[in-house]
Amino acid sequence: MRPIPLLAIIALAVSVPGLTRAAGEGPKLAFPLACVIGQTCEVQHYVDRDPGPAAVDYRCSHRTYDKHSGIDIRLLDMAGQKRGVDVLAAAPGRVARLRDGEPDVSVRTTGVEAVANKECGNGVVIDHGDGWETQYCHMAMGSIRVKPGDVVTAGTPIGKVGLSGQTEFPHLHITVRHAGQVIDPFAPKAPAGACAAQGSMWTPAAARAMAYKAGVILNSGFAGAPVTDAAIEAGGIAGPDASSTALVAYMRVIEPNKGDELEITIHSPDGTVLVSSRQPPLDRDKAQYFAMAGKKRPPAGWPKGRYAAELKVWRGGKPVMTKRVEAAL
Repeated sequence: MRPIPLLAIIALAVSVPGLTRAAGEGPKLAFPLACVIGQTCEVQHYVDRDPGPAAVDYRCSHRTYDKHSGIDIRLLDMAGQKRGVDVLAAAPGRVARLRDGEPDVSVRTTGVEAVANKECGNGVVIDHGDGWETQYCHMAMGSIRVKPGDVVTAGTPIGKVGLSGQTEFPHLHITVRHAGQVIDPFAPKAPAGACAAQGSMWTPAAARAMAYKAGVILNSGFAGAPVTDAAIEAGGIAGPDASSTALVAYMRVIEPNKGDELEITIHSPDGTVLVSSRQPPLDRDKAQYFAMAGKKRPPAGWPKGRYAAELKVWRGGKPVMTKRVEAAL
């Protein structure tokens, strides 16, 4: 997704409180969502730093895709989006332009042609002075709370996360630009093609929240029947009980790499292994990948007690993502 400029409404060159900085210095950026990394949201994609057809993030890894121009911070599922999550101004500035009125519909449903020239969906551009601006994309239709010319401070709610424009999952795409050029806020001083953190624009708190991860087990849990990726995205999967026809553990991973292996092991209340499943190595890098493993209810029913599932993603012979989930029957 390459966000395009939003509808130009107004451009003002006036004094804005909080914009005093050294010449040429960009704004310090606060975390732009009212969510908690690791609990209610995660970073999905970073800026693509490779000038060619390859895709490389600022850590020389592949949590990005070709020509990706910003940072994607996603919610765990659509249930989280429906509850409402505020998009926050990352730094002081003045609202320069915006778009609203685009429906919250996955591009899988509409097709990319339906969002041509509106890939950003509903969004806001904030001018931070000296040629610096931030752009906020994929916001919920009708949620934008600012208008052109409004002065905002860091943390001002400007709208809510949606599913508008060219996206398949609820997230905020934030792009930083200087003089019209995309800037990677994790490495603004690194030359094009370089992949090393240099001079982060994030505040210390935002940088800690977005500490780089090799990937993330985004969703996980137990269910009383087989589940689908669509059901996980919808949210609210019911847990198992003593009458469940099956005991299933699942996980949805974002940004697994080619060669990664997803493993699920379920332990019975007495500690014995009930299920052990390890998938073949992935054939390519994935934006997200879903796995589940389970067992049908035995004729005598489920033994009472607490069941545990160990979820692991193996890379190069080592577990790079791990999680444990439990269910009491």
